Amino acid sequence: MTSSPSAPPQARGVLAFWTRLPLYAQILVGLLLGLVVGYVLGPSAKPLDWPARLILRVLGAIAPVLILTAVVRALITADMHGRLAARMGSLLLLNTLVAILVGLGVANLLRPGAGMKPPEHGAAPDVKADVVTQLLDNIPDSFVRPFVENRVIAVVMIAIAFGLAARGLAEPQRRQAEQLATLGFDCILRILHWVLALVPLAVFGKVASIVGVIGFEPFYRIGWFVLAVLLALCIQASYYLVRIRAGSWVRPVELLRHMRDALVMAFSTASSTATMPVTYRRLRSGVGLRERSASLGALVGSNFNNDGTALYEAMSALFVAQMIGAELSVFQQVLVILTSVVASIGAAGIPEAGLVTMTLVFSAVHLPLDYIALLLTVDWFLDRCRTMINVLGDVNVACLLDGKQREQPGESEEVAAPVVTVPS
Repeated sequence: MTSSPSAPPQARGVLAFWTRLPLYAQILVGLLLGLVVGYVLGPSAKPLDWPARLILRVLGAIAPVLILTAVVRALITADMHGRLAARMGSLLLLNTLVAILVGLGVANLLRPGAGMKPPEHGAAPDVKADVVTQLLDNIPDSFVRPFVENRVIAVVMIAIAFGLAARGLAEPQRRQAEQLATLGFDCILRILHWVLALVPLAVFGKVASIVGVIGFEPFYRIGWFVLAVLLALCIQASYYLVRIRAGSWVRPVELLRHMRDALVMAFSTASSTATMPVTYRRLRSGVGLRERSASLGALVGSNFNNDGTALYEAMSALFVAQMIGAELSVFQQVLVILTSVVASIGAAGIPEAGLVTMTLVFSAVHLPLDYIALLLTVDWFLDRCRTMINVLGDVNVACLLDGKQREQPGESEEVAAPVVTVPS
């Protein structure tokens, strides 16, 4: 008896088990194996860090184009008009600035990277102190150079110009521009998924090389860094709740009770985009916000609000600078603030967005990208925590837009409040 043609055989055994594991579990396995192998091999484990260097090189190559397509796509698809849109933009900017300042404040106060013996990667970099010169260097003098030199501010300037220009086109042309931006974004996102599949291997090699050459001391400091980031995220969450209590009719305790499902989903999926429908539904049916406020805050705002990610990037830059003895001055920290703000625009929906945009933040202040690999060991956990803050930031904006008066019966019929939708 002959068998009929069938689909390609599925992977079996260890490979099938491995592919079924979520990324964070794969990273944990790589971390544990790296600790063991590094301890056993000792200094001879140093060459094992090549996968981490390879991944960071590829991430540095695709990050500018990914941010370009993400920002253009977000600007074209976002349905924002009038005074309410301007208010939402100011709230988003304020929240992001507060998040970065909180992160830098905690990192400067606790100094989690100070006194740490870093992996050997040569001398500390020569970080420029003239922030004005660096800002002028980020004004694009060509459309190609910012992508070659990873200048995120210039990339975002180009993206904003293209996005705003596309919004002013006639409807058929605007749809074409949206389709092109979405196509480019999806293609680069697929490449990013290929790269992220190798992250567990990079974690294994990096951990093994560090343990073999230096020992376990760097991971004690990483633990302090994790605690510092969690403290900063808690401070940011408290800021949100205080703002909600002072600027809206919503009460924080009731808000947290109703938004519990969205926050748990944000932690479990590590994606504010995947959580977006739950956030909108709970704001409407649970908290009771107006449709317009919930739509703008949860749907549109999620495309631009990445406060937790921006906070983490700023703290990571300062942590690495402290670790290698290249203290960032006030001028350089201002540049970190500006770069983190612009790098966070449109980052929603990008897997491991903090890891991707961190390459741009580090490049802006001339920190070596090699040290990002050290953060891969804890990024999977902190990514989930900062995603919760991103979602809570969306909720904060939605509540503040709703104002101090709750929606009254019949108000929705009297005031036309268009539903804002964002493509998936």
